[in-house]
Amino acid sequence: MVPDPLPLLAKVFGYPAFRGVQAEVVERVLAGRRTLAVMPTGAGKSLCYQLPAVMMEGCCVVVSPLIALMHDQLRGAEAVGIRAATLTSVDENRGETMARFRNGDLDLLYVAPERASSGHFRELLASAKLSLFAIDEAHCVSEWGHDFRPDYRLLEPLMDAFPDVPRLALTATADAHTRADIAKQLGISADGTIVSGFDRPNIRYSISPKANTNRQIADLIAATPGPGIVYAQTRAATEKLAEALARTGRPTRAYHAGLEPHIRAKNQADFVASEDMVICATVAFGMGIDKPDVRFVAHAGLPKSIEAYYQETGRAGRDGDPSVAHLFWGAEDFARARQRIGEVEPERQAGERARLQSLAALVETAGCRRRILLRHFGEDLAEDCGNCDNCLGSPDAVDATETARKFLSAVFRTGQMFGAGYIESVLTGQSSERSLMNGHEALSVWNIVSGEEVALLKPVGRALLLRDALRTNPHGGLEFGPAARAILKGEARVSLIVPAPREKRRRRSAPVAGNPADNPLFEALRERRRTLAKDAGVPPYVIFHDSVLRDMAARRPGSRAELALLSGIGARKLDAYGDAFLNVIRAAA
Repeated sequence: MVPDPLPLLAKVFGYPAFRGVQAEVVERVLAGRRTLAVMPTGAGKSLCYQLPAVMMEGCCVVVSPLIALMHDQLRGAEAVGIRAATLTSVDENRGETMARFRNGDLDLLYVAPERASSGHFRELLASAKLSLFAIDEAHCVSEWGHDFRPDYRLLEPLMDAFPDVPRLALTATADAHTRADIAKQLGISADGTIVSGFDRPNIRYSISPKANTNRQIADLIAATPGPGIVYAQTRAATEKLAEALARTGRPTRAYHAGLEPHIRAKNQADFVASEDMVICATVAFGMGIDKPDVRFVAHAGLPKSIEAYYQETGRAGRDGDPSVAHLFWGAEDFARARQRIGEVEPERQAGERARLQSLAALVETAGCRRRILLRHFGEDLAEDCGNCDNCLGSPDAVDATETARKFLSAVFRTGQMFGAGYIESVLTGQSSERSLMNGHEALSVWNIVSGEEVALLKPVGRALLLRDALRTNPHGGLEFGPAARAILKGEARVSLIVPAPREKRRRRSAPVAGNPADNPLFEALRERRRTLAKDAGVPPYVIFHDSVLRDMAARRPGSRAELALLSGIGARKLDAYGDAFLNVIRAAA
C-alpha cells in the first residue's frame, strides 16, 4: 500500500496540498512505476522526487545537466532538512559524499550525466540501496529537443542495471514528438507520461520590432522592479548591453562562455543573491539557475526555436508572482535563422523550418500570443489570455499587400542585389549618386510610394523577410525567397499589425509583484531576510519567497504555531528562522 505523502508534504515543505499534477506524479513514483512528467517551469517538478526521496528507503540519484543547477537545488533541499549532496568535478568533498552514500546517510545525490554514465559510478551505485532515478531536464535525451546532450543517451543502460529502481524523467519543454522520444530513450512506456498544462498565466508576453533595442530594454527595466535576464545572441552583445543598461542605475552584469571562469561564476552568484540585478547573457545562462524571483526576461533578438523561447521565458516568475517576457525582433534575425537551417543535417531541416515558422506565427499574430505559443505544444486555450500585449492593447491589422508587391517589384527590377534601405529610397524617389549611376531613376518603380504609405515600407520589408518572401544574400542584398511569387501574383495577402494608440491600451505598465500595498512590515521582513541570507551564505529566496513574507505581513502571526499555518514554512525553516521573523512582526505591532 502506498503511504500517504501529505503529512510529510506539510512537515518538510510547509505545503498543505499538492499543486497541479504533483499528486499524480508522486503517487506513481511511490508505487514504483516509471514516469515521464512534463510540467511547466515553476510547477514544482523538484518536489516530485524530493518528497519521495524523504519517504522511500535508500538514496534518490538525480541526474542534472549543469553544476550550477545542482548546487542551487542542493541549497533548497538542505534548507528544508533533506540530506543531500552533489558529486561534481568542482566539489572538494567527493570522498566524504561517497562515504555518506555508502553509509545510507543521503536522501538525494545530484550528478551530471557524464559522471552517471561512467563505469566507476555504476560500481558506486551498487554499493548502497537506491530509491529512485530522477532525470531532470529530460528533453536533453532527445535529438528532437533543443538542448540535446549525448551523454543522456547512456542513462537507460545505467538504469537497466538496477531494474527494480523506479525512474522519473522531468522536463518543462517537450512537444508530442519529443515526449515520445524521451520515453523511448529512457525506457518509459507510453502510458507512463503525465502532461500538465504548459500555460504560465503569471507571465505577460509582449513582442515588439526592434527600434533602438537598448532604449527599449532600458524602458522595460525602468518599468519592472526586481531581478531580470536579458538574452543576447553574441558574447560581444551581452557586454555592450550590460554597459548600456548600467546607465539605468540598476546593478548589471554580463555572462557568457568567453568570460574568465571566476568572473563568470561571480557574476552568476551575484545575480542569484540579488533582489534587483539585471544580467545580460547568452543562452549559456539560465538552465543552471533555479532563481524563483526573476521578474522579467527580455530577448534582444530571436530565440533559436519556439521551445527555446518557452524555456527561456519560463525563467521568469517561477515563484508564481506577476512577471514579464518581452521579445524584440528584427527581420535580419529571421534571415540569419534561415541561413543556419541550411547548415544543419538535411534530415533535420524540415523540423527546424517548422519551428521557425512557429516563431514567425507568434511574432506576426494580431491575436492572443499565448494561444499561438501553447498551440505549438498541443494545448488550446478556451479563450484569449488577457495577459499578453495583443490582448491588452487590441492591435489592428492593415492589408499591406499592394505595398508588399511594390517592394518586391523594386527588389526584382534593381537586380536583387541591394539592401532594404536602398529599395525604400527607390520607391520614395530619393535621388543619389548610386541611383543615377545605376539608372534606377528611370525604372517604373521609381517614386511610386508617397504619403501615408511611406510609413509601411519598413514593416513591410520586415514582414517579407519574416515570411521568406525575401532573403538576404551574403553581401546584405535582398533576393526573392520561395514565398515571393504567390504575393506578386495576388495569391497571398500581407497584413501588418498596427499597435493600438496609447490611449486605447489597458494596463500597459509592467505588473509589479513586490509590495503592492506599500506595507512597511513587508519591507522590514525583507530586510531581516537579507541579513539571515547573508549570514547563512545563501540567496534570500532560499530563506523564504516573497509570497511567504507577504502572507506574514498580511496575517501578522503572533506565535510559532500561527506562523506554521502559513504555506511554505516547514518544520526545519520554522525552527531556523521563525523567531527572527516573529520578532520583526512584534516590533511593528
